[in-house]
Amino acid sequence: MTAKLEPNVMAKVNSWLNGDYDIDTKQSIQQLIDEANDTELTDAFYKDLEFGTGGLRGLIGIGSNRMNRYTVGTATQGLANYLNKAFPNEAKSVAIAYDSRIKSDEFAKIIADIFSANGIDVYLFEALRPTPELSFAIRELGCKSGVVVTASHNPKEYNGYKAYWDDGSQVVAPHDANIIEEVNAIQSIDDVKFDGDTSRITKIGADIDEKYLNHILSLSISKDAIARQKDLKIVYTPLHGTGVTLVPSLLAKMGFEAVTVIEEQAEPAGNGQFPTVVYPNPEESEAMSKAVEKAKEIDADLVMGTDPDADRVGIAVKNHHGEIQLLNGNQTASVLIYYLLNAWKDAGKLTGTQFVCKTIVTTDLIDKMAAAFDVKCYNTLTGFKYIAQVIREKEGIEEFIGGGEESYGYLIGDAVRDKDAIASCAMIAELTAYAKDKGLSLFDMLMEIYKQFGFYYEGLISLTKKGKSGADEIQQMMADFRANPPKTLAGSPVTRMDDYKALTSTDFNSENTTAIPSGEMGIEPSNVLQFFTEDGTKFTCRPSGTEPKIKFYVGVRAALEKNEDFDSVYAELKEKVKGIGEELGLK
Repeated sequence: MTAKLEPNVMAKVNSWLNGDYDIDTKQSIQQLIDEANDTELTDAFYKDLEFGTGGLRGLIGIGSNRMNRYTVGTATQGLANYLNKAFPNEAKSVAIAYDSRIKSDEFAKIIADIFSANGIDVYLFEALRPTPELSFAIRELGCKSGVVVTASHNPKEYNGYKAYWDDGSQVVAPHDANIIEEVNAIQSIDDVKFDGDTSRITKIGADIDEKYLNHILSLSISKDAIARQKDLKIVYTPLHGTGVTLVPSLLAKMGFEAVTVIEEQAEPAGNGQFPTVVYPNPEESEAMSKAVEKAKEIDADLVMGTDPDADRVGIAVKNHHGEIQLLNGNQTASVLIYYLLNAWKDAGKLTGTQFVCKTIVTTDLIDKMAAAFDVKCYNTLTGFKYIAQVIREKEGIEEFIGGGEESYGYLIGDAVRDKDAIASCAMIAELTAYAKDKGLSLFDMLMEIYKQFGFYYEGLISLTKKGKSGADEIQQMMADFRANPPKTLAGSPVTRMDDYKALTSTDFNSENTTAIPSGEMGIEPSNVLQFFTEDGTKFTCRPSGTEPKIKFYVGVRAALEKNEDFDSVYAELKEKVKGIGEELGLK
């Protein structure tokens, strides 16, 4: 053993060399020892890959801090133990899906074996499928839980594991903490039951696909407009992910006849390598570039791209200059919600008991629109599991129309309890056809919204602070903002501070502090600060829970009188966001 390793790392390495691990794993560890690769050994073994509130995510490889059969196995055994405690003397089943990443299918098989070995029936998708279909399947099949193997839009070297509860939502309190406790209680790999019971494992696929797609088709509002605009030119890229399994066929079922799929990005992951993109993330212009180029070539009306597990979608449309322009998550969420609100109103379905839902860092334009339709808008912490929590708590009392978050995740209807890029692609294509049927582009519709409700613009300032010193710096920044709130932002007085860690809201004009209700409606203690100004500016400070980053969300607004003013107002708002970042020294 190399002498440079810390004692805790050496102990962990020895436990793997001497424990019940496969020979290939032990040989790989020994090779790193022989090479004196202390850096890799330390990073792979200095801690256990943590099972957080959403599950696991990490680099693929050997070691306790990597995604491999043993870390995946331990997580699954812990979840199985909790299910058997939470539902004693009950028949239990789980659903399992996986994406196109390296080892995703292998991990899914291991997960299925462990659940089955623990007396739990398993529904395992026969091939890769989108995350939202997993959520749908849990509810459709009456499962107690579910797992999807995915690392979302992370680089190719990563994989992950997301755990779901019986309502099709990612696990929330108290189950999240209870599952973590069970996972942490496993002391030895010998406690993990890897030998599966094949009689308890059922393969699923086309039957669930049909039910899921029929559900999405039932959400359609403007079938006549689609029929008239069936030649709407759509370019779609699955970015080497699971969206290719359903989006093209869904658009065809809806009646769209001019859909172009980016073929070089249609092969799922290229054996996990994502060969045509740096990051398979539809938020990145680079990832969307091939689809945008094709749209320019064929003069397309709409571009859509989904991430590897197809829960998020990015879009591009022709702007008022005839150029293909990427829309951000706030803009897409706004046009989606606007379309849904109008459709429900036109159908006479708004009775005062409907609601939409979004996260606290998503554009307040949605709140403004909802109020105009006398529809409630609930705001939750960041994360779609909190939106799902609101849907669950309001079930049978109020009716969910739709919701979204600025990070490109949207949901229409409540049969799925996670962000759903498959249904979103369908509804975005439909609303584009609806707009074109009225002689408008989707971008024209966005400008109409801005003229009616105000031009809302949101900017994100993300600072990376690596290592322990970086983590300390992030905590200090949050402490400084709490102790010394900004008095003004862009010259406008700060009138209120909401502290989600203390769960208090302070009105600086009256100097009154009130409690922010928690424990329900998607709110619990979280290290987030929000500041509001007299002129409607919103500034949010939020450390990332998964990356060494602190994020600052800046929302500003202005009036837009006419389309011709769009460029000048847009430039003014962008400059205002930039100025706020500079005055607060965010660098």
